[in-house]
Amino acid sequence: MKKSRVKLDTIEPVGLRVLVCKDEERRTTKGGIHLPDDAKIPVITGRIVAISQQVENDPDYPLKQYDKVLVNPTNAIPVDFERDNKLFVIPVEDVVAVMRPGVAEVEE
Repeated sequence: MKKSRVKLDTIEPVGLRVLVCKDEERRTTKGGIHLPDDAKIPVITGRIVAISQQVENDPDYPLKQYDKVLVNPTNAIPVDFERDNKLFVIPVEDVVAVMRPGVAEVEE
């Protein structure tokens, strides 16, 4: 059986899904503690790379390309096209929050 390479230029999710590039795994906690290599902290934040047409046209989902999101990784489907690939197709219902810059008032 002969194997051939296929070049894919774009990935467009279908249905109620988004394509997310996950953030790098942290090796240091916010408090400055260095974690051993075998310690696993699930990374559940990333940036939206692509949005399906169905999600883009639905006003109930306020998601845009390049939004930073918090996701539930349970149903994430890895996209394995490259060795260090960090792309995942995620159902839109697993996008828990969108992180957008803003200003908050703090009482002192």
